[in-house]
Amino acid sequence: MDARASAKYLRGSAQKARLVIDMIRGKNVNQALAILRYSNKRAALGIEKCVKSAIANANEAAEKANIAVDPDELWLKAAYVDRGPTKNRRRMRPAPQGRAYRERRHFCHVTVLVSSDEKDAGVKADGKTAKVTPAVSRRAKRGGAAAAPRAKRTAPKTDAAETKASSKADAKSEKKPGKAASKLGKALRRKKTDE
Repeated sequence: MDARASAKYLRGSAQKARLVIDMIRGKNVNQALAILRYSNKRAALGIEKCVKSAIANANEAAEKANIAVDPDELWLKAAYVDRGPTKNRRRMRPAPQGRAYRERRHFCHVTVLVSSDEKDAGVKADGKTAKVTPAVSRRAKRGGAAAAPRAKRTAPKTDAAETKASSKADAKSEKKPGKAASKLGKALRRKKTDE
């Protein structure tokens, strides 16, 4: 049995709330509440209320469905934070030399999904474990920055391409003299003409 709870318009940015959510995702509700109780983050208080609300929603849904659910066996199946509005939350902050810096005060929306199902979804009824493959993100599928670097393509060399490459290598080996060598040569020529 799954139950959901959401806390909207919590003060603070979504980025800071995600730090707290990442600590409790996938944990038992008792462990999650203990982590939130002793966490030194401002977002932990609102998230703790949201987790307690999700537990209460699970109990309520179980009673309506006439199912017995032990609250101690619930675990956080999913937890995520969305960015809230910053409109009408812009403030001015005093800055040096009479200037003012604009500051945006952020809101965030927290959603928690608790479940009483077993965590190991890969275990079948006969006791054997099924092979669970991780989901591949869209970015990795289309070959974005998250995808592994690709091997460079090289065209098969033909005889004409090999002779062209070898002639380029010979031309590079016969370099012109550098600046220092040319200056030395000029100085020697001047010396000879002076004698």
